[in-house]
Amino acid sequence: MTFEPHDISAQLDASGLYQLPFQREFPLSVRAFHYRSGRFTQGATWHEQLELFCPISGSVGVRMGDQMVRLGPGDLLVVDNQKLHNVIDEPGLDAQVVVVSFLPELVYSLGSLSHDFAFLLPFYAQLEDRPHVLRGPEVAGPEAAAALRQLAEEFFRGPAAPYREAACKARLLLLLSVLLRRFQDADVMRWQFERRRQMAHRFSKLLAHMRDPSATKLPLAAAVRMCGMSTSKFTRSFKQVAGMPYLAFLTHLRLAEAARLLRIGDHTIAEVADLLGFSDQSHFDRRFKRAFGVTPSQFQKQDRVGH
Repeated sequence: MTFEPHDISAQLDASGLYQLPFQREFPLSVRAFHYRSGRFTQGATWHEQLELFCPISGSVGVRMGDQMVRLGPGDLLVVDNQKLHNVIDEPGLDAQVVVVSFLPELVYSLGSLSHDFAFLLPFYAQLEDRPHVLRGPEVAGPEAAAALRQLAEEFFRGPAAPYREAACKARLLLLLSVLLRRFQDADVMRWQFERRRQMAHRFSKLLAHMRDPSATKLPLAAAVRMCGMSTSKFTRSFKQVAGMPYLAFLTHLRLAEAARLLRIGDHTIAEVADLLGFSDQSHFDRRFKRAFGVTPSQFQKQDRVGH
């Protein structure tokens, strides 16, 4: 298995939406990434696909919504895909990571057996302040590691391997069953799982509007009307789905666009700050560093080194 430099910039839009080009009949991807300080795609992302994140070597810090999770070799993070998340750039970062991504319908969709939904509960039933992390030294750690290794082996056999898709799905279900038993909660029922999916769907129109670079940014009142909710319900529900308040998400969009413009390099830092409505460059520098861990000028230098 070859670990490639982490570069997903081509699959990101202005809002940080990360879209993988899945095969329609086989929406599964296993990728091996090498994260090095200053040499990976930075900035918070979110996506429709479900994701598992497992360092093989090195230590990695992952920010997911308002939470920060520290992962070591063999730890397995169940990513809350609707919340903005990113690997934190730190001095000395040097880690190899396996990332498993798949669409929910590979496991459970209309017409599936009723109990198949349980495989997805580790993703949809996470508590607000307690991300699902299976630590390598735990009792279930070796079983999860073996299932992940078998899944990667099947996936990297290549498209010509006989019954590859069926074998990959079997290995994925084995891995998900380990996670299900580890994070099972008697209080989590099927209706809660469905409610989470329906809530994300209610925000789909708003999120599509926000992903359009030419669309005007909606104030809170307009966003509330678009989603057909009361202000209090919108505020509470949006944070549950996105991992941060609505206004903070708007700031994220501006900063993601700033990162894109800085990568292109056609504008000075002061011009980027002015284009995106920041009061002055020092204010822009502070907000950018808070989001990405580096100043805009450091970001430009790192991006040049990475390419």
